Amino acid sequence: MDILQKIVAHKEKEVADRKSLYPEKLLEKSIYFEGQPVSLKKYLTRDDKSGIIAEFKRQSPSKGLINGHAKVEKTTIGYMQAGASALSVLTDKEFFGGNSEDLMTARKYNFCPVLRKDFVIDEYQIVEAKSIGADAILLIAACLEPQNLKDLAVFAKSFGLEVLMEVHNEEELKNNLNEHLDVVGVNNRNLKTFEVSVDTSKALADMIPSDFVKISESGISDPSTIVDLKGHGFQGFLIGETFMRSARPDLAARDFIDELNKLSVKA
Repeated sequence: MDILQKIVAHKEKEVADRKSLYPEKLLEKSIYFEGQPVSLKKYLTRDDKSGIIAEFKRQSPSKGLINGHAKVEKTTIGYMQAGASALSVLTDKEFFGGNSEDLMTARKYNFCPVLRKDFVIDEYQIVEAKSIGADAILLIAACLEPQNLKDLAVFAKSFGLEVLMEVHNEEELKNNLNEHLDVVGVNNRNLKTFEVSVDTSKALADMIPSDFVKISESGISDPSTIVDLKGHGFQGFLIGETFMRSARPDLAARDFIDELNKLSVKA
């Protein structure tokens, strides 16, 4: 069983437990439930933003503990002040050390789009995402059957949430494209070997229809890589570890985006 299978197996149990503890009717009483989501797609294509989705992530299965001290409020506000287009917040506890409260804190202090980064396998998690203030959800093609992924995307849209679909290869991309997606992300990390290569994004770039905003995820540690990926049509760039491994992720993001802006002017 690979790590993704382990995560999904645990997630099934976790969702069942949460359903019994926090019924949907209770989630619907949240102050965020009637709110109008902010468009991730629009923010990623704004000229005055960097295209970066800055991620708050404490740990990961492949890297272990990345940053156990960063505060959500300070980090996410700093990300936005640095020029990030959007925020991504890990809410998986078992494998990534996150929780729903992290996303609610990010939502409280920021007006930008907030992506709930988790392993969504059930409609309940989408209701939950809406209740904690998320604007967009992640659907990972490797975790879902194509029809299931499409059904979850439709369900998310019924709440006004946008959908980011993540793929790792051509097969996942071609089998799962559907009209209910907003953003298509290419994860440059091989889930079996954990090797990372932005060449994965470049190889799939032309296969992603222009109807969708294209983003590249993982392995982006140099601003010049973003300039290169923009040349392949990518408009968004999800960056977590590069910032989070710094004692001050917000300052790391500021320095990174400042350098990106300098390179963009030259380009």
